[in-house]
Amino acid sequence: MSTKTCCIILAGGEGKRMKFNRPKVLSPVLFKPMLSWVADAARQARIDSLCVVTGYMHEQLEEYISHMPYPVHTVFQAQRKGTGHAVMMADAFLRPFAGGDVLVLNGDAPFIDAETIQAAHELHISESNAVTVISAELEDPFGYGRIVRDSISGMLKSIVEQKDANARVQAVKEVNSGAYWFDVDALLSVLYDIKNDNAQGEYYLPDAVKLILSRGLRANAYIAASPDTVRGANDCLQLHELNTLARRRLLRAHMQNGIDIPCTDGVIIGPDVRLEGNTTILPGTILRGKTTVGSGCVLGPSTLVDGCTIGDNVVLNAVQCRGVTIASGEKHGPFCTIEP
Repeated sequence: MSTKTCCIILAGGEGKRMKFNRPKVLSPVLFKPMLSWVADAARQARIDSLCVVTGYMHEQLEEYISHMPYPVHTVFQAQRKGTGHAVMMADAFLRPFAGGDVLVLNGDAPFIDAETIQAAHELHISESNAVTVISAELEDPFGYGRIVRDSISGMLKSIVEQKDANARVQAVKEVNSGAYWFDVDALLSVLYDIKNDNAQGEYYLPDAVKLILSRGLRANAYIAASPDTVRGANDCLQLHELNTLARRRLLRAHMQNGIDIPCTDGVIIGPDVRLEGNTTILPGTILRGKTTVGSGCVLGPSTLVDGCTIGDNVVLNAVQCRGVTIASGEKHGPFCTIEP
C-alpha cells in the first residue's frame, strides 16, 4: 500500500438511543470499544496516520484515545453538521497528504476489516479512481443508500438515498457502507462545494461523491465480502446483535484453530485474545483484554482472565485473574482471585 495514505474516522455522534453517558463510538463490542475495532483495522491495513473527528463528550473520547497503543490525531467538531462537515474539520490533517489517498471510516461500524480496506485501495489505485466507495450486498437493503452502476462499464454512476429511490433503484441490493477511499486532491477540490440545502441543514459526504462524478472524474465501488461491513448500532438492542455476531465469529474461528469448546454457554472471548491449540475452554469462561494463553490449558468453568499471560498446561477452575503472568504447569482454584 502507498506510504502516502491516511485515515479519518468519524466519531462525533451522540448515540442518544444508546441512553448511556458516553460517546457512541466507545460502546463496547466484546469489551472493546467500537472505535478501537475500526482504528485497529486501519492500522492492520498499514495506515499509520489516523485522525479521529470527535464531537459529543469529546473530552472523554480524547482521554480514551490518549491511551491507545499507537498515535492518533484528534480534531473537534464543535457543531455536528453532518459527515461532510466532519471531514472539513480535518482539513489541516488532510492537506499534508496531497497527492495521496485518504480512507474515511465510521467509528461505529466495527466490522470493517483490514482485508477489505486493502482490497478496496488496490482497486482504487489500479483504476486511478478519484473515489472508491466500499459497498456491501444486503438481502434487505431498506434504509441504505443504493449503489447504482453504469449498465455498460459497471462503474459507479450514483449513490441514491432510500428516500429518493424509485422502485427500480430500491430493488438494488448493493448499498453504501459509508466508508470511502478518496484521492486527497479530488476530495479537497469538491469538499467545500457541498451544499447543506436539506431539511437538516447538514453537509453530507456522499454529496462529495456526486460532485466528483459530475466533474467527470473516475469513481467506482468495491463490494466487501461480508455484508456485516455496513453493520452499526444505534441502540443497545443493536449493540447486543453486534456482540452476538462477533462472539459467534470468534468462537468459530478459535474452534477451527484447535481450541476445544465443548459447550459455548457463557463463553466470551475478546478480539485481542490469543490462544494456542490443544486448549479447552469450559462454560462460563470470559477471556478479555490483551490475553495470551499457551497450549494444553484447561480454563473454566466460571473463570475470568483479563489482560494476562498464561503459560502451557495451566488449569484455572473458577478463578478470576487480572493483569498477571501464570507460569506453565500451574493449577489454581476453585474460588480464588489472582491479581498483581
